[in-house]
Amino acid sequence: MGQVTVTLNGRTFRLTCADGEETHVLQLADEVGERAQAIIEEFGQMSDDRVLLLTAIMLADELMQARLSSAGA
Repeated sequence: MGQVTVTLNGRTFRLTCADGEETHVLQLADEVGERAQAIIEEFGQMSDDRVLLLTAIMLADELMQARLSSAGA
């Protein structure tokens, strides 16, 4: 079992993943971190929970839009 350590909004998290997936998980965490930082820059500092919730909602919206676009293609 692989493990990675990621930092989001100043907090460190240890995550497990499948062996060989460490780089991919780190890339995903970097994307989430960039999105979270953009939210902080736009709206100001807020609780970690709120930052991560808004980040998750924005990413879910993009995913939904991509699914709808591919379904209509």
